[in-house]
Amino acid sequence: QVRLVESGGGLVQPGGSLRLSCAASGFTFTNYAMKWYRQAPGKERELVAAITSAGGSTNYAGSVKGRFTISRDNAKKTVYLQMNSLKPEDTAVYYCKADSSRGIYWSQGTQVTVSS
Repeated sequence: QVRLVESGGGLVQPGGSLRLSCAASGFTFTNYAMKWYRQAPGKERELVAAITSAGGSTNYAGSVKGRFTISRDNAKKTVYLQMNSLKPEDTAVYYCKADSSRGIYWSQGTQVTVSS
């Protein structure tokens, strides 16, 4: 059974940090690029960050570049999103996605709220 289980969301003040984790099971993690998306109320889901299957290349949305870092630990089958200098406009439900020609899998989403 394929599972992507997130953790690490929550409420944080502006300027604070959070680290999201997404643990994978049920598929060959190393065959998949991993991506983080977010969806704010009333807005479309947007790509935040992506990392290749071996972790050698990353890319970021312009709105988070320099503040967020995506990484993966293939031995733990986990992808991370370190979020620093958080802003209220980062408030959204965050999803991780496993992506390859073999298939696409989504997590259930975790809420991140940036508010004072």
